[in-house]
Amino acid sequence: MSISENIQQLKATLPETVTLVAVSKTKPIENLQEAYDAGQRIFGENKIQEMESKWEALPKDIQWHMIGHVQTNKVKYMAPFVHLIHAVDSLKLLKEINKQAKKNDRIIQCLLQVKIAEEDTKFGMEAASVAPLLASEEVKDFQNVQIVGLMGMSTFTEDTVQVATEFQKLKKQYDALKTPHNLTTLSMGMSGDYQLAIENGSNMVRVGSKIFGERNYNG
Repeated sequence: MSISENIQQLKATLPETVTLVAVSKTKPIENLQEAYDAGQRIFGENKIQEMESKWEALPKDIQWHMIGHVQTNKVKYMAPFVHLIHAVDSLKLLKEINKQAKKNDRIIQCLLQVKIAEEDTKFGMEAASVAPLLASEEVKDFQNVQIVGLMGMSTFTEDTVQVATEFQKLKKQYDALKTPHNLTTLSMGMSGDYQLAIENGSNMVRVGSKIFGERNYNG
């Protein structure tokens, strides 16, 4: 099926409350344009340089989401245009985002990445450190950063019970923090587990291969 058909089919299965982020990393401009022409307006990238070049080439009403791990020294390159940064895992990174957003006279939305997987390779904050960070005076004083929710990545396993349990853990934490901190977004689930994530409370999913086909790792 074509990219546009994949998007239509995918959107038909998603609840209206769930936001679809089309994960377009490594994909050429033409693929993104086809998805755009099919009505998709939110794209997720994991390399800032690649995202910047796509932002320059494509229509300006696209929302660009940075879904990969972010190095503080790279924030300045995406600060002029990035809409949402998914993988914020430290106060140091939040400070830099606030600083660069201020330089660009913007407010950048962020998700705090919480470590829910058992794998050591996954980035993210420890769950216990999220509430104190949100409540800290320093974070409250940020004028150019808006923390809008949480993000988590499950363990890469065929064990759906384990994955569901990890998602439930993050949903419970999100529910506890949602009202006091005005959180609206819980980003969980990718191509392989987005349906399970939605069943367990996700309202934003990051889907790539089901839209664009398998990723080109040589790109």
